[in-house]
Amino acid sequence: MRQIALFLLYSALVGCSSVGSLASSLDREQNVGTCPAAGSLYDASRKVKFAGTEARTFPNIAYTGEIVDVRMFCRYTGAQPVSAEIEIDFAFGKGPRAADDVRFYRYWVAVARRSGKVLQKEYFMLEADFSEDDIVGKTELIGNIVIPRLDETISAANFEVLVGFDLTDEELAFNQEGRRFRLSAGQQ
Repeated sequence: MRQIALFLLYSALVGCSSVGSLASSLDREQNVGTCPAAGSLYDASRKVKFAGTEARTFPNIAYTGEIVDVRMFCRYTGAQPVSAEIEIDFAFGKGPRAADDVRFYRYWVAVARRSGKVLQKEYFMLEADFSEDDIVGKTELIGNIVIPRLDETISAANFEVLVGFDLTDEELAFNQEGRRFRLSAGQQ
């Protein structure tokens, strides 16, 4: 019975020309080069929200967020643009001065040339639910990233995909000073 179900699934996929041709071309052709670099900008990889205007000390932390890891998967052949998706691992913390069990974090994903020129940038919202625990991890998958190439002589290595939190000027200055708080510090 299982073999019949697999045969029917395969027949349906082959019958669909777009899925069948995409799957077969992916099986036969290798990427013409490496994927673009992907990562988080150091100054935008963490977010610390303090309660009010009080001192920037651990007892006054409301919420924290950190981009822990970024992984990229890409595909390109011939003169086609680079099709990519990224997985982003986040860690969030609820501090001593947090008011709610739910917090929304805004972050961005940008495609840039290696020279630093941003070609496109998109913003996303992510919800952290602290009702079960004060430390929460999440993984987000962002697909449908298209990186244009002029022609087949342009390698995807000429581009990069960057990720970061949308920060206020004050939060950015805090990060640029090299300061950071992790709510998991000192825990076993």
